[in-house]
Amino acid sequence: MIKQSLKRIDAVAWKEFVQIRRDPRSLILALAIPVFLLLIFGYGLSLDIDHVPMVVWNQDSSSKLTRDFLRNFQNSKYFKITGYTDNYRDIEHKIDAGDVMMALIIPKDFSHFLENGKIAPIQLIVDGSDANTATIAMGYVRSVISSYNINLLSNTFAAHGVNRPQSVDARSRVWFNMGLNSTWFIVPGVIAMIIMIIASLLTSICVAREWERGTMEQLISTPIKAPELIIGKFIPYFVIGFFDLTVGVLMAKFLFGVPFRGNYFLLAGLSALFLTGALSQGIYISVVARTQLMASQMATLTTMLPTVLLSGFIYPIFNMPKAIQAVTYLIPARYYIVVLRELFLKGGNIITLWDEMLFLFLFAFLMFGLAVMKFKKKVA
Repeated sequence: MIKQSLKRIDAVAWKEFVQIRRDPRSLILALAIPVFLLLIFGYGLSLDIDHVPMVVWNQDSSSKLTRDFLRNFQNSKYFKITGYTDNYRDIEHKIDAGDVMMALIIPKDFSHFLENGKIAPIQLIVDGSDANTATIAMGYVRSVISSYNINLLSNTFAAHGVNRPQSVDARSRVWFNMGLNSTWFIVPGVIAMIIMIIASLLTSICVAREWERGTMEQLISTPIKAPELIIGKFIPYFVIGFFDLTVGVLMAKFLFGVPFRGNYFLLAGLSALFLTGALSQGIYISVVARTQLMASQMATLTTMLPTVLLSGFIYPIFNMPKAIQAVTYLIPARYYIVVLRELFLKGGNIITLWDEMLFLFLFAFLMFGLAVMKFKKKVA
């Protein structure tokens, strides 16, 4: 009985392999799209904000103090002074045109205030249409000014032979991502997104395609059972999914320089659980939809949008409303992204990833069970 069952599974799996090989669109979707997405997201998407374009109106250009002050912005990697101006109309035009994001206006009595021990005012005009970027950029400005003020006070005290007053000196130590490189944070999430989307999209059309082409009736007339059919269609895409995972890990490590500090066997085991759940979800959608168009739309709606928006891939979950945070617990990619980031950056182990492993197992078990129960060996 078991031998016959394995033969039937093998026959379905081989049939699906042949179908994939004969369908160039499926091959491109399975093999080329993951590489393309990794390149696009890895190089194109960055949470780092550097070289903020800035225009300067220096009304006190003859002063050495003013030039020293501006040198702090010129030497900072966070700002790029694209030009100088002498009127507000030009500033308004440059910001409206998107040539610069902010303008720094230094008044004509800037050095006079500093030389007389007074607070020297400056004006900062910021394009706030992108509120998040503007907030970060203003924080950079405050940091540069704070550093300048500390150096100015130290030099003043030293010139008068006075010891610098005691102050708090905070020294940060960053773990796991010492350079605060956003690529290290993004790329593992991209791998999870690719596995979830590609797996679901590929399998979401495999059963629906059989119904549309009329070949499902031939399968139904054979002695094959529903679990055997599901497993047989599952195997080829599982192999493709692991191939995509391998490519993603190699690209992350050798192309983007993301360190891998965990255990490869643990990665393979947890990835197998996640992949099983994603593929089973796609097969379930395919059984329900019965048409390739509807199946692909349902797969996109139930995998791509939740994975991008609600998994913590880009947007931090703790910053979402409480109701949305509750919904994210139902998104399997949320747990797999934690797995990948833990294994890549923190060297996580089975103890630290126990909760994620449990959910991924439940997700795989539930989706596979639903796919098997939903499939009926009848025409209508």
